[in-house]
Amino acid sequence: MEQEALTREVADLRLAERLRNLRQARRWSLDELSALSGVSRASLSRIENGDVSPTASVLGRLAGAHGLTFSRLIAELESDVPALVARADQREWVDPATGFRRRSVSPPSPDFDCELLQCELPAGALIDYPLPPRPGLEHHLYLQEGALELTIDRSVHRLSAGDCVRYKLFGASRFRAVGRRPARYVLALR
Repeated sequence: MEQEALTREVADLRLAERLRNLRQARRWSLDELSALSGVSRASLSRIENGDVSPTASVLGRLAGAHGLTFSRLIAELESDVPALVARADQREWVDPATGFRRRSVSPPSPDFDCELLQCELPAGALIDYPLPPRPGLEHHLYLQEGALELTIDRSVHRLSAGDCVRYKLFGASRFRAVGRRPARYVLALR
């Protein structure tokens, strides 16, 4: 358990550094990024200093401000991405607010347009994304287990295990695990 906590702390610090570097590379002040993302300046400062771990919703807002997908936002920039990504090398991120787990099965790469994620949203958990990271971002969501209510631009989709929905994101989205079991799904982004 101590090792897992230490690993998560190191990951949070790496994410904080990544977010700070992205903002500084664009020569944005905290105030400018706050205006673009809708995340308060104080929260941005605490996140970049590694004092708090951002939620999925906050990371979604930051990804949108930077014009990146969620995965590309949290991924390290690597130019030599291997073809085979072993399970042990697939990074997982856990939302501290909801317990949402997101494993990057096929991490983003400058050489490929598609990324594959395995996600688990705890029973009853809800995540809102007010803006897409990039208008027109293509999603293919395959629900493996549980039940999921997915709202895309005011259109509600109720998925059961085995269902697949595909869509292009232009506005807000909401993911809610319904029922007593977590919603486990695979998400392809392009």
